[in-house]
This record gives sequence, structure tokens and C-alpha cells, in this order.
Amino acid sequence: MTVRTIGIIGVGEIGRALVEGLCGAEGPAPALFLSPRGARTATALADRFEDVHVCADNQQVVDSSELVMIAVRRQDRHEALAGLRVDGTKVVVNVMAGVPNDELRALLATDAPLVRAIPLPAVRERRAVTVTYPAHPAVDALFEQLGGALPVADEAAFDVFSALTGTLTAHYAYLTAIASWAAGHGIPAADAERYVRGLFENVGRTLGDGTRSLRDLAADHETPKGNNERIRTTWFDQANTTALTGALDGLLAVLRQGPAASPERTGPGSEEEPGPV
Repeated sequence: MTVRTIGIIGVGEIGRALVEGLCGAEGPAPALFLSPRGARTATALADRFEDVHVCADNQQVVDSSELVMIAVRRQDRHEALAGLRVDGTKVVVNVMAGVPNDELRALLATDAPLVRAIPLPAVRERRAVTVTYPAHPAVDALFEQLGGALPVADEAAFDVFSALTGTLTAHYAYLTAIASWAAGHGIPAADAERYVRGLFENVGRTLGDGTRSLRDLAADHETPKGNNERIRTTWFDQANTTALTGALDGLLAVLRQGPAASPERTGPGSEEEPGPV
């Protein structure tokens, strides 16, 4: 299914990435209608891309679009969506972390199809797999253009994938820690960071090899009693594995309790600029 008009309510990092990915894809881009929230970002995108338009308010976004993405911060959802009229002919994509479709349906008082999605910033380069629930032909076709769609069977599975996104900044913190360790041993900080970036950019490229499992990739990068095996077995031991599993289990429990118990941010790129709703 081809969607010709898309609205985005909430133009933060993810909203911007979606616009850039859709406008940079092969073939004609859909017409994109952006909310005035995050005004500077929305205006800058409209200046860059001829198919991007900034609307006067969120109702105009909905009225102009076949498919509407809701990407506001969870704590802003009531203010941003109050009084919004969404008829059953629209398709609504819920990009708000930790907000289940049942709550969004009650908030919008709509019978329109609702699809949850976890787009990541790399959709701007059209190389991020986006998890969706439930499967929907128009939504999944849209995300296939941006790197791939991964529809899951139920909301419980969706929450597991949502929890995985919570590990992203921990990865950056790990890189920061090992670069800082090198700097502590006399390496100029800029040189340490440059080397660490290059080292893990190569890891990122190997992840594109889908013929090998993650376990196989790890085995292929270490030799018995070598440097990599030493760090893996002495630092990433059973205690650290248990701690990581416990942290993920804790986040998953919070996600399944719903927004009342959830931390305000559980995924990347949820921030927006302040601006009119």
C-alpha cells in the first residue's frame, strides 16, 4: 500500500529522522505535514524539502494526512492530543514510548487503526529495522522503505523490543569509559576517542553480515587465550550478565505497568523543542 500524505505530530529527533529518511528515499516522496510543535525544526525541514509543510495546528496535520505519526513526548500527550478529531479513515502510528494503543485509543476516542512503532534515528539513512504492532500493510510498507519492518505478534513482544532500545546510551557510555581509561594511561583524549570510534565503526559494519549469528561474530573476533577472550571472560562475567539481565527485566516490568509507572524517557530521540501544541 502506498501512502501519499503523512502527518507527524511532534517533530523531535525521531520526527526529523523520519522526514529526512522519507525525503531521501528513491522515487517520489509523500507529502509530509508537520505540527508546529518543535517550530524551528519543522520550519528548517520545510525549507530543505519541497514536499514538507508546517501546519497551523495538530488538527490540520490530521486532516491533511492519510497516515498520522504521533511522536510527542509521553508526558505531553494529553496536552498535545486533547480534542483532536481522528476519523476511522486514518491510520495512526503510535511512536510514543511506553504508551499502549488502548490508552491512545481512549485518548483520541477514535476507531481508526492504531499501530505502535519503534523507529530509530538511523531511519534517516534508511537502514534501521522498525518494530511494529500490530502488522499493517501501509505502515509496514512505509518502514520497509526506511530499512525494514519487523511486525511482532503481540504487545508483550513489542515491549521486549522497546526495552532493548534502552540499552543504546549504555553502549555509548561503555565506549566513553574505555576511551577515558586510555586517556588515564597517558593517551591524548582526542586520540583515544578517535581510535575507539574507528574500532567500533568496524564492528558496526560486521553487524551487517546477516549470515553469521551474534555469537558467531563474537567467536570470529577472538582467539583462545587472546586479548578479546580475556576481557570478555574477566569483565563480562556471570555477575555482569546477571546485572544486565536484571536491569532489562526491571525496565520491561515498568513498560508493562504503563505510563503511570514508566520513566519519562525509555527510548532514543524522544525530546522535542518547546513550542505550540
